[in-house]
Amino acid sequence: MSYSSAAIATFGNILGTLDHLAAKAQKAGVSDERLVVGRLAEDMLPLESQFRIAVNQVYMALGRVWGMDIPHEETALASFDEVRAMLAKAREYVASAGEREAAAHDAEIDMTLPNGMRFVMAAHEYLRDWTMPNFYFHAATAYAILRKEGVGLGKIDFVGFLARYARPAG
Repeated sequence: MSYSSAAIATFGNILGTLDHLAAKAQKAGVSDERLVVGRLAEDMLPLESQFRIAVNQVYMALGRVWGMDIPHEETALASFDEVRAMLAKAREYVASAGEREAAAHDAEIDMTLPNGMRFVMAAHEYLRDWTMPNFYFHAATAYAILRKEGVGLGKIDFVGFLARYARPAG
């Protein structure tokens, strides 16, 4: 499996996880207001930002590695319905990226953050060392905020995609 196909699979798995988490929050009756104000600590971004930034990490990778021009999600999400619609759209982009050729694993990715900090790395390093840690951070933070908001979540809710590999014991 190539570095790029592994990334596409991971994006699909975790975007599915995020949709599952949002659906469980809706079913549990978490108000849309909690989406905007729910956070782990005062100095952290709220729940809606965690969903949005996770998706934007994917969009940046699809742009830098697969050459797709996808505008970032900049507008704050006001409801779980909006979160789920954004996630559905992101999953469609990921599926279409899987049909495209990715940059060579050693292609140079040169990025500058809004604070002026610059990073230069190979495409496979960009996905492994930048995108995936940031993507997982925001996905795990969304999970943690929902737990704090009282949604009955367990580890299987984060790694439910593993069920396809389950076999009877013995």
